[in-house]
Amino acid sequence: MTATIVKGQPVANIIQEELAAKVKTLQAKGINPKLAVVLAGGNEASKVYANSKKKVADKMGIQFELTTKPDDVTTEELLALLDKLNADPSVHGILVELPLPKGVAKEPVMNRINPKKDVDGVNPINRGYLLGGQEKLAIVPATPMSCIELIQRSGVNLKGALVALLGRGDTVGRPLASLLLNRDATVTMCHTKTKDVASITKKAEIVVAAAGSAAFVKPEMLSPGQFVVDVGINAKPDGSGICGDVDPAAAEVVGSLTPVPGGVGSLTTTIIMGNLLKAIEIQGLG
Repeated sequence: MTATIVKGQPVANIIQEELAAKVKTLQAKGINPKLAVVLAGGNEASKVYANSKKKVADKMGIQFELTTKPDDVTTEELLALLDKLNADPSVHGILVELPLPKGVAKEPVMNRINPKKDVDGVNPINRGYLLGGQEKLAIVPATPMSCIELIQRSGVNLKGALVALLGRGDTVGRPLASLLLNRDATVTMCHTKTKDVASITKKAEIVVAAAGSAAFVKPEMLSPGQFVVDVGINAKPDGSGICGDVDPAAAEVVGSLTPVPGGVGSLTTTIIMGNLLKAIEIQGLG
């Protein structure tokens, strides 16, 4: 039996409708949600990501402000811009597109964003809240939260579920582990030093692949009925596009599988808009 392919866009559409209703409620109170995006340098992928955020923001009635800076922008100039946005009461959320130009220090830039406006969840204060089990106070990174939304909105109960999480990176693995634990899942985190990964993945009810290795998860590592979330974005060896961390042939084994492209990535921009509304609540404005 072929797996059910769980696409991200249908879920994104549902969440966007929910958020748009909340935006209207805020506007009725005189609060106009506004997202400020900073694009430093000429990275083409970053331009595409910024434009996609504008499209979703426009669709939901959210104000969008894009500030661009040249490749030769300095760390000090970006910090000064962030100070300005942090102090602007009309701006409720701030996001700095990555990667930053050469010569710009990433850590001080990310740390400078007011944690209450940090819609990308990159500030260490937000990460600390999440790690400490205080998710209500945290603004959570979009990709791990997208995984949670795809799983839960597919009707899968995480409480007590055995989850094999492949990858311990700061962007997905570590924050996702905290999100799963907060929902009472039983999580086994696998990484490059894990012995016999297949013995762990075969026993799990849910497998999340965030290892950053093309087609790493083979069909023989999986079992019938599993819900598999593929977070990977890798260039295909032949240069014909992108692929995930899960071998597409896994669809002949498991119960449900998110595709690449069209799965987790389709949801992240919508989650960022949700983070903007949560930021307004955390700021005590909602």
